[in-house]
Amino acid sequence: MSTRRVVLFDNNPGRNAQTVGIARELGTDIELIHEPSVGVVGNKGDSQCYIGVQRKVEAIHECLLGSIGRGNGKMAVRLVQPEYTIATSDGMRNGTREMRYSLIGREITHDALSQHLSASGLEGAIAVVACDKPPVGTLAALLEHDRPAIIMSDGPIRPGIDSATHEPIDIITGFQAAGSPDEAFKKRIACEACPGYGSCGGMFTYNTMQTFIGVVGLEPLHMISPPSDDPRRMTEFPAELVGYLKAMMAKDLSPRKIVSRDSIRNAMIVAMAVGGSTNVVLHAPEIARAAGFADFYRDIMSPEEFNHLSQNVVPVLVNARPFGKYSMVDIDAKGGMQVIVKELLDAGMLNGDTMTCTGETLAQQIARLNPPAPDGDVIYSVAKPYKPTGGLRLLGGNVSPDFSAVLKLAGVEGGLENNVFIGKARVFEGEAALLETLAKQPEVFQNHDMVIVRYEGPSGAPGMPEMLDSTSRITTLCREKGIVVGLMTDARFSGGSVGLVIGHVGPEAALGGPIAYIEDGDEIRVDLNTNELNCPALANAATLGARKAAWQKIVDANGGTHPNVGVADTRLLHRMRRSAVTAVYGAGIHPDRVLWVKAPREAAKSGFVPSNKFKPGSGKAF
Repeated sequence: MSTRRVVLFDNNPGRNAQTVGIARELGTDIELIHEPSVGVVGNKGDSQCYIGVQRKVEAIHECLLGSIGRGNGKMAVRLVQPEYTIATSDGMRNGTREMRYSLIGREITHDALSQHLSASGLEGAIAVVACDKPPVGTLAALLEHDRPAIIMSDGPIRPGIDSATHEPIDIITGFQAAGSPDEAFKKRIACEACPGYGSCGGMFTYNTMQTFIGVVGLEPLHMISPPSDDPRRMTEFPAELVGYLKAMMAKDLSPRKIVSRDSIRNAMIVAMAVGGSTNVVLHAPEIARAAGFADFYRDIMSPEEFNHLSQNVVPVLVNARPFGKYSMVDIDAKGGMQVIVKELLDAGMLNGDTMTCTGETLAQQIARLNPPAPDGDVIYSVAKPYKPTGGLRLLGGNVSPDFSAVLKLAGVEGGLENNVFIGKARVFEGEAALLETLAKQPEVFQNHDMVIVRYEGPSGAPGMPEMLDSTSRITTLCREKGIVVGLMTDARFSGGSVGLVIGHVGPEAALGGPIAYIEDGDEIRVDLNTNELNCPALANAATLGARKAAWQKIVDANGGTHPNVGVADTRLLHRMRRSAVTAVYGAGIHPDRVLWVKAPREAAKSGFVPSNKFKPGSGKAF
């Protein structure tokens, strides 16, 4: 057992008084108060995502309570009360100023859980996670604390059914309906899209990250895809989780012994294969940092290798929303995420020797679960994939010198000719201006416009909001008019966004990145053959110099901050503005931001491939 545990010395009645009182109230043996402590934590918030969390936390807590004691195979530990983190709802906040708090919710979860884990001295923890950002914050905190811990997804929501068409619908249907003039239609979709409870059901950010957490080793694979209201989450899974935790504590199997370089690579490869959310390339660097790797793109996977895998090795294996037809509950009905992991393992794309929270390697866990073969409709095989190339692409070029820009290729619905899009810049100084134009003057958008939305990055917004409202309205507009309109921003997107949308462009405008110097009418080139995002006007040194000088003059006249940045009117927003690292490092709140922003990324620039087993063009990832 680790020597890191907090010991409540029995010679101090002051320290012992409440500990004895808690043990008595929880119904545990007061003689165990000096033993290692265990407890359950959960994510809470103000949306349907979180409604099922508390009952599952309480079920696991009761299971722990029944497993604690002396003798008869019980755990001689101290039980602590369940604790909850808080976050906001992405679904209700997209398109509003409050969306600035969404990504910050990852940071708040991380901080709150770190405080609980460390101050309580927890030697074992089970976490029930929900929505998009809190699961990542939870995982990061567990990695930093590095004592035995295991995660369970609260589970996805079931899709709604449109009473008029009898087709499955979800929250993305609602956002895409926003541009319709039919008020009765919009109300019907709003009322029918999200019945019941659970986190977003498509292959949006929640399910992308649950899959990531499972493959990286901290969540049992069979607990990822069942819906939130699946009875197993209350009747079977709690006892399984307690059993796994007990074994982890006995073996001192902690998160950093599980989340390794190769397990993170596995998780990213699976994210490509499920056509996952662009947010995964924002969360993976933060997870890697918490696991002890300073730079994801140097220590785990270079941008060049990422793109090689996505372009040439890893196909998309699921016909899932938002780019396909089905939801996570359909994937569960066809065998769950373990079907996809087995396909990739059998194809040699994953390292099956990585350890997991079940005490088995990834390959051993898959062998025990023995998932069925892909059905060919919801889940596809590697031999006959749903889409031949992976769902994500990183872009460099003179607009994205950080190599941070990301495109969800699986969601592109048109506009690429020979893998190239050429558009004309239409600049908006913030999302609010774009939404107003989409609502009042949608006719101004023309075929092959490239909408530029800037000053919405980690520091600029501050908070790097998602733009699901904007992308959904543009998607609907393009479908109605038969045109292609791209969108490029230093902010980010929901996993439910589709279209030619490019996020995380960096450095961001607020920090003087090239996106700040683009002007209306500039040509924008997206080239997926070279994986570059370029503005030819900025390739001219004289033009770039003049625009940069003009920008700096405005900043200097405004006290060092560009006037187009958002208002940081709370301590939390101010903290994000002053402390956020750039997108390539995860856009988190870190006090050493200057060092991180200025840190050389020579590995990425040189095409460094960290794995000596990886052979470009071989079709193998390890």
